Amino acid sequence: MQTPLPHAGIPLTPVKSSKIMAIGHCPVTEVLAVQFFHKGGPGNVYHYQAFTSAEYAAFASAESVGKHFLAHVQPHKEKHPYVNMGVPSAAAATEAVAP
Repeated sequence: MQTPLPHAGIPLTPVKSSKIMAIGHCPVTEVLAVQFFHKGGPGNVYHYQAFTSAEYAAFASAESVGKHFLAHVQPHKEKHPYVNMGVPSAAAATEAVAP
């Protein structure tokens, strides 16, 4: 298993997707974190609000994370408002993978 990358307190776990680099979830605040690819490298992380643990479990276990995102997250901006958190710093990513 790959080492999760932290972002604003939510660990990000890499996923197999052509558009989404990593995902994470905070069950206490019900925030979904999604990091997208940008030009083949790490892109911005977006935090989506009001995302339950059950919704995250379905998302994380979906056959296609990208298709699930397009069907169940992106079109529901009223239910899951989002904030662009920017690109995680290289230092944070390095700390996450250091032994």
